[in-house]
Amino acid sequence: MFEWFVGLRYLRAKHKHGFISLISFISVAGITVGVIALIVVLAVYSGFTDGLRDQILGVNSHIIVQHLNGPINDYKLARERILTVKEVTGATPYLYAQTLLSGAAGGNGVVLRGMDPATAENVVGLARQMIKGSIKDLDQAGDVRVPNIILGKNLAADLRVGVDDRVRLISPSGPLTPMGIIPKVKTCRVAGIFETGMLEYDSTLAYMSLTNVQNFLGLGDVAHGIEVSVKKSALGDADKIARQIADKLGSGFIAKDWMTMNSNLFAAFKLEKIGMFIAMALIILVAALNIISALVMVVMEKSKDIAILKSMGATSGSIMKIFFLQGLVIAIAGTTIGVAGGLGLCELLSRYHFIELPSNVYPMTTLPIKVLPLDVTIIAVSSIVITLLATLYPSWKASTVHPAEVLS
Repeated sequence: MFEWFVGLRYLRAKHKHGFISLISFISVAGITVGVIALIVVLAVYSGFTDGLRDQILGVNSHIIVQHLNGPINDYKLARERILTVKEVTGATPYLYAQTLLSGAAGGNGVVLRGMDPATAENVVGLARQMIKGSIKDLDQAGDVRVPNIILGKNLAADLRVGVDDRVRLISPSGPLTPMGIIPKVKTCRVAGIFETGMLEYDSTLAYMSLTNVQNFLGLGDVAHGIEVSVKKSALGDADKIARQIADKLGSGFIAKDWMTMNSNLFAAFKLEKIGMFIAMALIILVAALNIISALVMVVMEKSKDIAILKSMGATSGSIMKIFFLQGLVIAIAGTTIGVAGGLGLCELLSRYHFIELPSNVYPMTTLPIKVLPLDVTIIAVSSIVITLLATLYPSWKASTVHPAEVLS
């Protein structure tokens, strides 16, 4: 245990050259800053990825089921079969169509989405995103000449319309006549406004009941597909559940999970996270280089002490261990302070929301923070390993000191 005693004694002792102590302090500070930066940056990336995922899943479902030959005729039977699959919590048919919507301030191209209010509430998150009205307003009984429609917040602002205002829905896929295609036009009443927080959705999406969209497009009792939701605990296994659904429905049906549909986006986030980890780890590497300088200078200063220890029977391995333990103490000290500082800063950022984000650029209004235990563990282990690797050369250098040359 004398290696620990001597190593800690060297750390506490005042060096002849104060510059060595300064370098040691800078090394610890560098490790601390690097660990804090890594924890905060990766927490922001994890929070942003999860926030974006929640925003996407708030509008889209976890799994989409479609038929290879086009619309699904027996979508009610298919929905019942889907609900028998384990981990599935809901299923609802949908229709999509590219249309035009005109209001008091002109017109916009929109994606018209037909939904069944009775079954969609537990599948898509539109009910939680309504700021005016309710999705139940889409379910109109009887022969309704003016169907209800729900618009995104930005779309309603662009058209300068609000609840109870009238808009004209125009479909370019009308009947073909000798004079050309006659577009279908339908006057609709704005029954509600929603806000997802994502500009792409809030400025292009419009909802109507499935029945009204079927009548408007003249498709009959069909659906373009079925949206499926799964338990929150099974989101990571959505691809496996999608395969089970496809097997359950038989040939001709395909099921795509949310990870597959957004694979490029989340792959880009993962790559950026790895790149940022490498960039921030360079701060720790710089601190490790400072440790090399500090320990080499300590070896030069303590060469006589090393020679005396060797003369008294200390082995080269023991001398190497002394300086290796010094680096270990510096690594643990810097990493511990850095982890505590990083977690503390993340807690402050998540609790008090010092940093606000422009809502027209990002899908969330405050800086998202999510600390993953695995990320913190990888950061702490990487910091200690990098620092210990930096101590190998100075420790080896100390073990090569020859007592006869130094004490002569």
